[in-house]
Formats: sequence, C-alpha cells, structure tokens
Amino acid sequence: MGVQAQDIFYLKSDSVKVVTLLRKAQTDKPSNLMLYYAHKLEGTPYVAQTLEISNVEKLIVNLRELDCTTLVENTFALTLTTKQGSVNWSDYCRNLALIRYRNGKPEGYPSRNHYFLWWVENNMQKKLVTLPDIPATLRQRQVINLNYMSTHVDSYRMLKAGGTKAQKLIRDYEKASFGKVMYYIPVSQLSKSKKELSCIQDGDILAIVTKRQGLDTSHIGIAEWGNDGYLHFLNASKIFKKVVLDSRPIHKYMATQKLQQGVWVIRPL
Repeated sequence: MGVQAQDIFYLKSDSVKVVTLLRKAQTDKPSNLMLYYAHKLEGTPYVAQTLEISNVEKLIVNLRELDCTTLVENTFALTLTTKQGSVNWSDYCRNLALIRYRNGKPEGYPSRNHYFLWWVENNMQKKLVTLPDIPATLRQRQVINLNYMSTHVDSYRMLKAGGTKAQKLIRDYEKASFGKVMYYIPVSQLSKSKKELSCIQDGDILAIVTKRQGLDTSHIGIAEWGNDGYLHFLNASKIFKKVVLDSRPIHKYMATQKLQQGVWVIRPL
C-alpha cells in the first residue's frame, strides 16, 4: 500500500523538515514520540483548510501551516515512521496517506477520512490506534448522526466541485455511520487527577465532542499531563493562531466553549 510521487504536493522545505525531524528523533530517542513531535511543531502558524488547495485530491504535506487535524496527522505519521526505524521521506508519505485515507492513498475527495469517526474507525481497522477502556463512572454515550457535510456542501469547495458523484458518496458514508455509538469523557470529569483519569495517557489523541447538529467532533489535539496535576491540550489553536500547549487545564479551556461536551480518547499503537 502506498502513494505515487505524482499524487503528493509539498515544498522542498517540507521534505527537508520531515527528514531533519526523523533524524533528530533517532539521536534524541524520546520516550513519548507523539509529544516529542508535537512539541517540535509548536509555534507553527494555525491555518485552516490547507488540504483544500485544488479540485484534485492529492496527499498534501505542509508543515509550514497546520490546523488541528493536520497537526495530529503529521505528528502521528512522524511517530509511525520512527517506530518503523526509518528516516525516509517516502516512508513518511506512505504513513501519512495510510492515516488520512480510507485505502491508504488519495482516490478522490471522498476517500479522505473527513469526519473524525471515520478517521478513528479506519485507523482502528488498520491497527494503528485503539480506544482505551473508559470506566463507566467517567463516560457518557454519544449516538452518531452525521449529515453536516451533505447539508452544507457550499462550505466544502472541493466537495462542491466534485459534483453529484462525490456528494452521493459522502451522503452514503454518512448514512452508514448513523446510530453508531462512541463514549466520551464529559467536561465535568476532566478536572480529575491523573490517577482518576488514568484512561488518558500522555500522547493520546483527544477529540472534542460537539453539540453542533450533524457533526461528531469539532476539534482535536494531543493530551499532556501538566506539572499542575491537570490534563492539558496540545493543539493547533484557532484562538492562539498557532500550535500551542494551552497553559489552561483542558477543563477550563472547554468551559469557555459552549458547544463542547467532552472528549473521545484515541491511543496510537
């Protein structure tokens, strides 16, 4: 499974940065690769929709500008490549495509894991991530009903350009997800201690559950336990306009966001 060179869009600076980071990690030998790479990307400007640059779906590699999803995907791709013992650009691109696309390569706009439910399910099938057990006392149930993309086509330029075929595929994928159940930890529980929230580990991916109709999650980032004893959120922040480890505990940050209900916990394998 792989991606062809003609299906990759990047600048030379992106490939240089990837290889430099991979080589540095071999020297540094960090204990937590997800946090290591995410911190290496701190300060990178937040820019939305960096994957929406043409009407033809390509594997976009852009480490100069990141949004919440591309931060997590690039961090995870770097982590996978290091775990495989590689410092090669081609291996990194293969891993990024494996994470981002249903079949591990760009095959049109609908082939991307647009909703985070699809991302999680697809990467669980590939045995790249798992869902840690959340004690029943900490979790709440979310019943999935996805329709935001198909009911807001004008908000997705590439989906609109893809015409009826692409739009039908997205609708079909949305319908196939209807009624599925995910469990999340509500905001009210996220102020607990590291021991009480032992189901969340440093470097886990956190996806924020939203009340917005037709969506499953609205924002993603990486978990880091702070010296203050609270859980913090390392993310490409629209608020701070860059990749940042929020100095506020995650429960305080989320308390300011009225549509945010809690978090899914996803663990890279």
